[in-house]
Amino acid sequence: MTWILFLEQALNGLQFGLMLFLLASGLTLVFGVMDMINLAHGALYMVGAFLAAWLVQLTQSFLLGVLLAIPLTALFAMAMELTLLRTLYARDHMSQVLATFSLILIINEGVRMIWGTDMPLPMPSVLSGPVELLPGLYYPSYRLVIIAVGLVLAALLYLAVAHTRAGAWVRAGASNREMAMAMGVNIKALFTLVFGLGAALCAVAGALLGPLLAVQVGMGESILILAFVVIVIGGIGSIWGAFVGSLLVGFVDTFGRTLMPALLREVFPPQVAGAAGPAFASILVYLLMAVVLFVRPQGLFARR
Repeated sequence: MTWILFLEQALNGLQFGLMLFLLASGLTLVFGVMDMINLAHGALYMVGAFLAAWLVQLTQSFLLGVLLAIPLTALFAMAMELTLLRTLYARDHMSQVLATFSLILIINEGVRMIWGTDMPLPMPSVLSGPVELLPGLYYPSYRLVIIAVGLVLAALLYLAVAHTRAGAWVRAGASNREMAMAMGVNIKALFTLVFGLGAALCAVAGALLGPLLAVQVGMGESILILAFVVIVIGGIGSIWGAFVGSLLVGFVDTFGRTLMPALLREVFPPQVAGAAGPAFASILVYLLMAVVLFVRPQGLFARR
């Protein structure tokens, strides 16, 4: 592997990891604060992508369409929390899994009825070309924008959770819900706002990845599995753990898909290596999770 290819794949891994973080951070906040397993989190990522694609077509502006899709997705999620999910807080995790799985099917069919099975979401023409970062290293400018947005949002989320009054309420509600209520924290409103924040982060990820991936019904299920892997690796309820776990998964997945086919070609015919390489690369992510759970069953940065 040349140094140019190495740096290019490192940037790809960083970009993928940061988008995973936007999904995983909302998921770990919901689980850490609300003690709720929300399988419909990936469906909100899909809703954000479809809203962004529809609004970009409507406004003829990529930036305006994405900025409008984020609060609309958050409002949709908050309405869902107020009307449906609030009844599940007192139930066990199995009931939450079954109920939110049914929500995936309902939201998928609702999106299909409104927008069809897929929608185009072209990237802005001004960001369609590459940028020369180093002599001989050209990298797509749109992916650089994704990396910048991901880093900025990660920093803002950390500052909001760790250094603001609202963040103190979130941490208090996650640590001891009853004590937080006794101290005057409105837990019901807090839950709604946390759920809306998680959905807004999903919408950002869906809207930014839409031009790179297909905006289609069911797009949230596959990435939801990786988001769960991230929070298991990082530690449930930990924002810092979600960030580190996302980067680990992003780098392992990206470099695995690059290196595994080349390694397998040393042993197997090119056709077999080309087909088996991506499959082995996907397995590496789950091997990483297994190793972390063996060493630290609570995750790398479990919330105290």
